[in-house]
Amino acid sequence: MDENLIREVLSREEEVPFDSDRKMMSTKYRLHGVEHVLTKGALDSILDRCISITDKNGVRPITEADKKRILDVNTRYSEEGLRVLAFAYKESDEALTLETEQGYTFIGLVSMIDPPREESRQAVADAIRAGIKPIMITGDHKVTASAIARQIGIMRDGDISVTGMELDAMSDDELDKVLEKISVYARVSPENKIRIVEAWQRKGNIVSMTGDGVNDAPALKKADIGVAMGITGTEVSKDAASMILQDDNFATIIKAVANGRNVYRNIKNSILFLLSGNMAAIITVLFASVFALPMPFMPVHLLFINLLTDSLPAIAIGMEPPEDGLLSQKPRDPKEGILTKQFTLLLFLQGALIAVAVIRAFYIGLESNAAVASTMAFATLTLARLFHGFNCRSEKSIISIGLFSNPASIGAFILGLLLLTVALFVPGLHSLFSVTDLTGQQIGTIIGLALTPTLVIQVAKLLLGVKKK
Repeated sequence: MDENLIREVLSREEEVPFDSDRKMMSTKYRLHGVEHVLTKGALDSILDRCISITDKNGVRPITEADKKRILDVNTRYSEEGLRVLAFAYKESDEALTLETEQGYTFIGLVSMIDPPREESRQAVADAIRAGIKPIMITGDHKVTASAIARQIGIMRDGDISVTGMELDAMSDDELDKVLEKISVYARVSPENKIRIVEAWQRKGNIVSMTGDGVNDAPALKKADIGVAMGITGTEVSKDAASMILQDDNFATIIKAVANGRNVYRNIKNSILFLLSGNMAAIITVLFASVFALPMPFMPVHLLFINLLTDSLPAIAIGMEPPEDGLLSQKPRDPKEGILTKQFTLLLFLQGALIAVAVIRAFYIGLESNAAVASTMAFATLTLARLFHGFNCRSEKSIISIGLFSNPASIGAFILGLLLLTVALFVPGLHSLFSVTDLTGQQIGTIIGLALTPTLVIQVAKLLLGVKKK
């Protein structure tokens, strides 16, 4: 029979809507001229309100044996990962309120399967690999929730599940002791959700919370990153959240984590490229000043490097695609800055390598004159930094990630090389860029010296990669 036709014939007279505390809802209809209250919800909420049961012989008083049999069936369905709803009714002409939701006749159970999405298991595995602990918080029965959590990998050996009532009975100290073992929270209230978030935050963790209902809004607001559902989510939950999923898919969160890590890594590598290259220039100028040598660079040289050739590789590094092992890395400490001791040491070492090559080119140029020395230092620094752009693409060697895996880096190198070529070999631009003519031998020296730091860094990365394996 058509659902809309039934709704037209049987108009709803009264209603007590569902809420997460009662875990049930009731409606009143006039059936065959008699007022009937129809109730559905969680079995543990409805069964204790029933005084009778229907069977093939009609309505009779419900017994403890009946309740045990019903509970056993519910447990069996729940262990199979099925969601179970209980149904009951009563004839009543009194007003439908929370207080009158009593004295029901039990009708039966309906089990439904809401299978996890195919990508859920892989998304959970990726989250765990990324150092993220997924936790299921649901209004489902504890057994059902645990079964589904095991199917998708959230609940593993040694993990436990608790209900909202069990959580209420715990003190904060008791909860903190078992918090990391709890993978499933079932039959929880909005207050329980906030308490779970606060417990993880007390341990210094960054907490993300997903939700779609009005009752989820406080926990979404309390979490460090609240994630609302874009399709099924209420406007209240969306307003409270920091992020909204357009496809309501947990796997999208993991993709966002991977993308965020890649963006952060690329920014950090771009900073390494810029600072190490500038460090090389600073060391070279300081060296010349200390030993009373002519200035190795003209102001236009530094402007050319910083405005033209440096910006291209830095942008290309920012476009580096994610690496396969990105999710396997441990989450970074949010309090940790970019300029860590290891990062600072690395940029000093790489800057010093480039500086040695530039100073060597400068000394060779001085054998001719100061103009040649300045031109060779400028060309070596520019070309070395273009090569260095490949070093800063990843912590791995260029052999491991592939030279052509980021076409933008190839384009940046070629364009930078063309700009340097124009500055060095177009006679009309010599005065503009404060350069002079070079011999073929001097050009070969520049290329060799500029390439040397990159070769040294790449060999070191290869050796470190072999050692890690």
